[in-house]
Amino acid sequence: MGNPHRIGIVGLGVISAAYLETLTASDAVVVTAVADLDADRARTVAASLPGARALSVADLLASDDVDTVLNLTTPAAHAEIALGAIAQGKQVYGEKPLAANLADGRLILDAAERAGVRVGSAPDTVLGTGIQTARAHIDAGLIGRPVAASAVMVTAGHEFWHPNPDFYYREGGGPLFDMGPYYITALVHLLGPIRSVTGASSRPQDHRVIRTQPRSGEQIPVFVDTHVTGVLEHEGGALSTITMSFDSAATAASPLEVHGTDGSLAVPDPNRFDGQVTLRGSGDDGWRPVHTSAGYEDGSRGIGLLDLIGCGPTNAAGARANGSLALHVLDVMASLQTAATEGRRVSTTTDAGRPALVPLTPRTTWLGAIV
Repeated sequence: MGNPHRIGIVGLGVISAAYLETLTASDAVVVTAVADLDADRARTVAASLPGARALSVADLLASDDVDTVLNLTTPAAHAEIALGAIAQGKQVYGEKPLAANLADGRLILDAAERAGVRVGSAPDTVLGTGIQTARAHIDAGLIGRPVAASAVMVTAGHEFWHPNPDFYYREGGGPLFDMGPYYITALVHLLGPIRSVTGASSRPQDHRVIRTQPRSGEQIPVFVDTHVTGVLEHEGGALSTITMSFDSAATAASPLEVHGTDGSLAVPDPNRFDGQVTLRGSGDDGWRPVHTSAGYEDGSRGIGLLDLIGCGPTNAAGARANGSLALHVLDVMASLQTAATEGRRVSTTTDAGRPALVPLTPRTTWLGAIV
C-alpha cells in the first residue's frame, strides 16, 4: 500500500475525539499535524499522537507533510479553512454542513475544481449498515415503488449536553443546518436527489440557557429558527416530509420511514452507523426485521474520509461522502429556509446523484483501505 495518507486536523473540539479514534486505528492514514484556536489543547492532542506536531492553522495548511485537511471547526469557519486548504493544493474533508451558507459552499467546490483537488464532507453515518441496508432493500424492490418518506428529529436543544453550544444557534446551526444533514443525506441515498421544497419554520425562544458546566445558567442568544418542517420532492417523484426541532423533549416517531406501493420500511437513526431496519408489507400484521445486507460494519466517524482516500486521486466521483453531495444537501437546506421565510415553493439548483451503494464490508477491511 505504500506510505500512509497524511492527515492534518484543524479544530479539536468535542467531535475530534471520535475522528481520532477511527484514524488512529487505521493503517491507511496517519495524523501528522493538529491545530486549534486553543494552542494548549493542540499541544495536548499532538502529544498523544506519535509523530504529530501542534501547528498554527496557517502553518498546518501550508505544511508539506499534510495531504488532506480534516476540517472540524465550527460552521462559521468551514469555508475559510476549506478554501485555505485548497489554495495550498490540499484536498479537504469537513464536518457538516459543507459551509454556513450556499454561496460559500459553491465557492469551495469551484475552488477545488480549479485546483484539481477533492472535497469530502460529513455526515458519513449514512455509510453504515443502517441506512445502506435500507437502501439495498429499496433498490431490490422490497417495498415496491417508493412513494413517500418521513424524517423526524425532536430534541430540547444541544445546550443540554454541549459545554459551548453558542454556534448551534447562529448561522450554519439550528436543527436544520446542524441535524438536517444526517436526515437529508440519508433521504438522498434512499430516494435520490431533491428537486424542490416547501416549508415553514419558527423560533419560539429568543435565548437559551446552558445546562452544562462550566457555563451552566448562562444565557445565549438565538439567531436562527429552531423548528423547521418541510416537504421535499425527489427527482423520482417520491415526497419526503421532514421535521427538525430543538423545541421539545423528544419524539416516539421513527427517525426515518420509507413507504412504497408494496410496504414500508422503518429506518434507524441516520446519526448512527447501525440499527435494525424493519419491514411491514401490505398484507402483514406487524413489523419484522430484515437482514443486514449492506454498509460499512461497525462504522465510526471518519469512515467517509477513508472512503474518499480509498477512491484514489483520479476518482473523485466515486467517493460517497463527496463535495457535490454535501453541496446538494446544503442547497436543499438553504432552499427550505427560503421557502419557510417567503412562503413559497423553491427549486434546488444542484444535483449530486445517488452515491454508490456500500457493499457489506467488515471493519477490518475498511480500516485498512476502502476501495
